[in-house]
Amino acid sequence: MSIGKDYPYNVINGFNHNGTHSFLLEHIHKCKSGEIVVGREIIQELDIIIEQFSDPAIQIDLEPAHKRIKFIETKCKHSEAPYAGKPFILELFQKAFIESIYIFFIFDEELKRWVRLVQDVLFLVGRKNGKTPLVSALCLAEFFCGPMGLKILCSSNDYDQAGLMFDAINAMREESPALERVTRKNIKGIYFGNPKKPKKKGKFSYRNKGNIRKISAKTGAKEGKNIGVGAVDEGHELKDNTSIMPIRQALSTQDEPLYFELSTEGFVNDGYLDGRLKEARQVLDGELDRTRWRIWLYTQDSETEIWQDEKTWVKSNPGLGTIKKWSFLRGMVEEAKTSKATRAFVLAKDFNVKQNNSEAWLLEHEYINEETYNLEEFRGCIGLGAVDLSETTDLANAKVLIMRPGNPKKYILTKYFIPETKIEQGEKEDKKNYLEWAREGLIEVCKGNENDYSLITAWFVSLYKQYGIKVFKTGYDNWNAKYWIKEMEDIGFDTERVAMDKNTLSNPMKLVEADLKSKLINYNNNPIDRWCLGNTAMKIDNLGLIMPVKVNDLKNRRIDGAVTLIILYCIYMRYRTEYLEIVR
Repeated sequence: MSIGKDYPYNVINGFNHNGTHSFLLEHIHKCKSGEIVVGREIIQELDIIIEQFSDPAIQIDLEPAHKRIKFIETKCKHSEAPYAGKPFILELFQKAFIESIYIFFIFDEELKRWVRLVQDVLFLVGRKNGKTPLVSALCLAEFFCGPMGLKILCSSNDYDQAGLMFDAINAMREESPALERVTRKNIKGIYFGNPKKPKKKGKFSYRNKGNIRKISAKTGAKEGKNIGVGAVDEGHELKDNTSIMPIRQALSTQDEPLYFELSTEGFVNDGYLDGRLKEARQVLDGELDRTRWRIWLYTQDSETEIWQDEKTWVKSNPGLGTIKKWSFLRGMVEEAKTSKATRAFVLAKDFNVKQNNSEAWLLEHEYINEETYNLEEFRGCIGLGAVDLSETTDLANAKVLIMRPGNPKKYILTKYFIPETKIEQGEKEDKKNYLEWAREGLIEVCKGNENDYSLITAWFVSLYKQYGIKVFKTGYDNWNAKYWIKEMEDIGFDTERVAMDKNTLSNPMKLVEADLKSKLINYNNNPIDRWCLGNTAMKIDNLGLIMPVKVNDLKNRRIDGAVTLIILYCIYMRYRTEYLEIVR
């Protein structure tokens, strides 16, 4: 060891008496003094690190860490705007992170030599704080600075995400003439040895069988690999550890394996990341002993502080102001104050506040609108239609949206349909409601065990015959709709399928939310519509896309009216220009 226990460090300035500087100790001092604002969980890890500095069983050597820091800052360049072509200059927190992994060594009785203490790294940080480029640069540094024959594997939930890290590594390799001169890349990976300028022997020759490859959770044949470094990106999307354990097992033959896990919070309930974070927090709280696990959790101390004090945002965004822009985050927080979907996404992805992937969509005061209308007001109007045919034995719904010249409000005409056996078999309260709604003319009871879709067609026809209301376009879900479509089109209606997936429904659902909150949707105070809206939750994914689901996934909670409204908005958004031209 080049630096050991005989060289005490000054925690205040990070130097020892020989003048060797520790970025980690400098970072610790600034965090402890409040100069750098960090959350409680980072402080807990720093306290563990301080104990490791004074542990007589641990020796300290800054050289391996500083070698990799120097490699990154002198050999690696960014490849993406706005930093493309610029040197990869590390922030203090990034240098401290690297040091925390590489400077601590323990004596291995089996190997009879000193080995790196840290083998497992968990790095949780808000999005756009440079986590993927940092670990990509560290993997490339390890490839060149580590032992000959080192194999590195980049992994993620899907091949594209795994490709982000691999491509970042390769882009840095290509940006450096010195690195590119001694390496090559093909579709399988990155290797040492350049066919144009071959070397006969040494680390940079074909004799070095080290490589960097990528793999996804969906890729087969993960067993049997023998790697020295494994890096898993965006682990929050993984439902379990089936794609993780083969990678960790593949590290088991190495004397000094290194496993990176980097992520933000996500929306998978009881997924792999939830389990890892639970264990990590037990380690930070002193309930579990995992001395070889380095845990860096950039998290907020509470959700409340996010809304009350923007200075605390750096707790989950250490790169704020240098890597990530304040203006971007401020804009996202402002949007989150009015949009439930954006709020859930921002809390999870920007602040690492765990969100349920099936959150209640609207508060009662947001969807309640007691305004009513008289159908006579729309005589001769043109509207847009939508249906949710649902299962033949369940509640079905049809809607028409009508707008008036110079008026942003959407007036929603609604009719529900249900088989009579569904009422007879339903819960007592449900039966009472359905029968009451049927007496009020809000719901039509179909004879037998299934809905008669011809009655839905007849409702659209009745609007034209009684009030002269024409329907320009009608959207439908794809459930069991074949003969109903033919019937509608034979009469002269123009129908169009709306896919029931998040890519299709997300933006219309967000617009419905905004219009409901702004009281721009007048659904004639329909109690079934109100009921369906109150039963609807939103399922959100890692990209912030949403779609409707039942609150708590309870079977007897109907959301058909809300789904039909979202389908209706899909058609409205597709044909908004044409429809508004007709309305004028």
